[in-house]
Amino acid sequence: MLATTRRWLLRAAALLLGVVAIGLALRIHDVQSGPPLGPWHTVVPEEMHRRVVDTADWSAWMAAEQAVMDTVRRRVTDALDPAERVPVNRYFAGSPMHAPRFARDWNRSFMLEPVGAPNGVAVFLHGLTDAPFSLRHLAEAYRARGFLAIGIRMPGHGSVPAGLTDAEWEDWMAATRLAVRTARARLPDGPLHLVGYSNGGALALKHALDAIEDPRLPQADRIVLLSPMVGVTAFARFAGIAGLPALLPRFAKTAWLDIQPEFNPFKYNSFPVNAARQTHRLTAVLQTQIDRLAAAGRLGALPPLLTFQSVVDATVSTPAVLAALYDRLPAGEHEVVLFDLNRDIRFGPLFVPGADAALDRIVPPAPRRYALTVIGTDGAGLVAARSVPAGGTEATVQPLGLSWPRDVFSLSHVALPFPPEDGLYGAQPALDDDFGLRLGALALRGERGALVIGLDSFARVTSNPFFPYILDRVAEALPQPR
Repeated sequence: MLATTRRWLLRAAALLLGVVAIGLALRIHDVQSGPPLGPWHTVVPEEMHRRVVDTADWSAWMAAEQAVMDTVRRRVTDALDPAERVPVNRYFAGSPMHAPRFARDWNRSFMLEPVGAPNGVAVFLHGLTDAPFSLRHLAEAYRARGFLAIGIRMPGHGSVPAGLTDAEWEDWMAATRLAVRTARARLPDGPLHLVGYSNGGALALKHALDAIEDPRLPQADRIVLLSPMVGVTAFARFAGIAGLPALLPRFAKTAWLDIQPEFNPFKYNSFPVNAARQTHRLTAVLQTQIDRLAAAGRLGALPPLLTFQSVVDATVSTPAVLAALYDRLPAGEHEVVLFDLNRDIRFGPLFVPGADAALDRIVPPAPRRYALTVIGTDGAGLVAARSVPAGGTEATVQPLGLSWPRDVFSLSHVALPFPPEDGLYGAQPALDDDFGLRLGALALRGERGALVIGLDSFARVTSNPFFPYILDRVAEALPQPR
């Protein structure tokens, strides 16, 4: 019996190894036949080590960030081959998307000063492959209401995609601690808010949980999360396997899950295996900490959470936001705002099975220990907010005076922090907000193969028609504009 069991185990192991080998062979073939690596895929700027970050001040951080950008200019921009000096390449100094040519390079950390003395301070944490650019509108809203707004560039971001081949989530947490430490140094008293988008949402939440366990860390008074990365797809767990062939120089391209032209001035289009691996590591540690503090009855020490999330999200797990986070929280001043599908136009038969029932499937029945608001259609072409308070069962309905764009069936992970007027991502970009390209206003039709990137990349909605509602909700806890 024991010998039979061993034989079956050996056969299963051999079969598994065979499947992995075939998968890696197919991946090598697929990647090697793709576009070549550019210097932005191979030059890794040296970031400040996290041990140094934990003792650094803001001026030291900014000096180290300048050194990163100098490396990009010297070893990438100035070293481009003639074939790479094209307008579509953001790293070409003559490109209309070359970020250093703008009035402000939003790839860099920022500090927006209010008029007069600050009456509060807010820290803004951007997402994966992203840059501080993504939270500039919310940062400006805080600044206009008397808050000092601090946005920090996460290590490996805002420079070249190769930076993410070396970064670890612990580096991002060190940067988060530096930003919060800087905020409290500037304003020892007064409200402190953390605003996190996507991966930055995980970092904001992790810092708040760390502050419960370590009283030396400043605790926020409020946390605002947009599309927070509380849970990711199962693929991220095994992403490291996909990069194993990159250990051999000949197969260096397999260190990348996606290699694309870099035309976006404030976001990487190429995506390294390590980035997926680090998001999985971060969310796994985050969930373990939530479980530990929930078991100890200490999650009540969290500040009020206000989370904005699309019901359908291809990047993070919407059910995880509810089941792995909010369902674990004790009763408190916490709220989730969910953006539903566009149900006024009959997309129904075109949805994948179960998509139009996603809201009912993921939301637990009332009463709940947190407030829940659903932004959806009212059946007459307008949008309303249906809110159920914590502990309640009856919904109140608030018409918002907004409507769904007719060609949009849902929001996306990337849309939430951008108003329609955003110059890069907005569907109706402001003319004076020019970043060389208006990605959100493109309505592309034509034949496949004519563009440098697939048409699918342009189908994802990149701005939020309900952004005014987000501003109103965030502003509820802020003073009136100065």
